[in-house]
Amino acid sequence: MPQSDKQRVLKRQVFYIPGYDPNPPRRYRELYRTESDRQAAISGYELDMLGPVTGDGFGWRVRFREDGVQSESEINVLVWSDLVQNSMKRSIAASYLELVRTAWTYVSSGALRRLMWLRKGPVIAALYPVGVLLVQALLAALAGWLAGAAVSALAGLVAGPGLSRALGWMVALPVIVACLRFWRRIDGRIFAHYLMHDYAFSASHKGANPPELDARLDQFSRRIAQALASDVDEVLVVGHSSGAHLAVNIVAGLIRQGAAGAHSPRLALLTLGQVIPMMSFLPRADRLRADLNFLSQSDVLAWVDVSAPGDGCSFALCDPVEVSGVAPPAKRWPLVLSAAFSQTLSPERWRALKRRYFRLHFQYLCAFDRPGDYDYFAITAGPITLAARFAGRKPSQSRIDVPASPYTSMAA
Repeated sequence: MPQSDKQRVLKRQVFYIPGYDPNPPRRYRELYRTESDRQAAISGYELDMLGPVTGDGFGWRVRFREDGVQSESEINVLVWSDLVQNSMKRSIAASYLELVRTAWTYVSSGALRRLMWLRKGPVIAALYPVGVLLVQALLAALAGWLAGAAVSALAGLVAGPGLSRALGWMVALPVIVACLRFWRRIDGRIFAHYLMHDYAFSASHKGANPPELDARLDQFSRRIAQALASDVDEVLVVGHSSGAHLAVNIVAGLIRQGAAGAHSPRLALLTLGQVIPMMSFLPRADRLRADLNFLSQSDVLAWVDVSAPGDGCSFALCDPVEVSGVAPPAKRWPLVLSAAFSQTLSPERWRALKRRYFRLHFQYLCAFDRPGDYDYFAITAGPITLAARFAGRKPSQSRIDVPASPYTSMAA
């Protein structure tokens, strides 16, 4: 087969793995639709949404045209938002218990101190819910104390001290509960409870996946294996945020099973805004560390890791294999690249977004008004494989590749 044919994609299947997100998958379809329209207008190609994919999963089909060349892709969202929703169904008291357990896991294991060596941004993001929830508890206690003290003082004018104190407590406790419920009701603007559930879910098994998540990953693996047995030209797995380490687990398992190889479609892995060290630095992340080690030397895939220093919620430009301390001598992957938000977004756009931290964490899935060689829509829908698109590209000079994990054990 000519080299040009090896690089060409007429049909592709994309499997997108979200991070810890309780929102339904249609959010990603609408984001893709609106942002692809913007990027196509900026970059001068055509990208049309063709309708939903067939079968039980959630996804859509797209057609890409540029310079007379056409390709088609199926974009599949691998849904685990129901598991996220279930993990967030906690009482307020349980959320505070999660806070204590999660903080203890990261502090006692030494992971928090080592993570601080890499990037302070995501560690501050991890400490943010702890600080906010503690402040909320203090404010609620203060409000309850003031209300109780006022009622107790008024009751003391007509009743004895015992009864007045009892009345004060009868008022203080409901006020405290009401304040805490109010904070949780407006968490859609504060994200303290949401982030606390996110980190608690990741740390609940100290680096190992919860059993219900492993069961879901098995389902995802079977779907991707079917694509690798089909007649498409490329199978692209995209892991965003905490979905990145799930993608690593899945792709490593598929290669070990022999699902990918010389006779299958080209296999590619794209990790975006990854937070892999938050898991791989924990004591029981043996499987994840083994998968990182295995994938980093595989010759049956291309793995590109894209992040940006402007994204304070990711471990930007941290090579997840190197910093986890499991890089083998024959390491090939990932190719660590910067999305360089301050350059690929216009000054006006960058000023508008630079303080919107959660929005920036999703910028990898959005249009750039000064695009570089990273273009999410050309990568997922265009006629060139991921390997060919970045062939010969050198990794970012600003990447961090110093081993920092306190644990480097790997699953047998």
